[in-house]
Amino acid sequence: MTWFYLTLAIVVEVVATASLKASDGFENMYYGAASLFGYCIAIVLLGLVMKTVPVGITYAIWSGAGVALITVIGVVVFKQHLDLAAMIGLALIVTGVVVLNVFSNTAGH
Repeated sequence: MTWFYLTLAIVVEVVATASLKASDGFENMYYGAASLFGYCIAIVLLGLVMKTVPVGITYAIWSGAGVALITVIGVVVFKQHLDLAAMIGLALIVTGVVVLNVFSNTAGH
């Protein structure tokens, strides 16, 4: 269940972040409220994950996957553009998350 909670926390946080962008600085209160609600749910789920997975591993996976996914949403939905440095940086973040999950025993798979 732990990894399901972490996956759900990532998805909810990404939706909350996209909603925050769509809220246009909270001028659209529906998206703003969805963002706040989503962040609250994501934090609760992270708390459940941290009962069994170390905080550093939990946060690395959550933030790394979140950054990668919200970047894709930014490019596809919000028509934002990435330069080469941004793409390299994102590739390094994703690589770090993969290394943690595949090669580290700390995550407790």
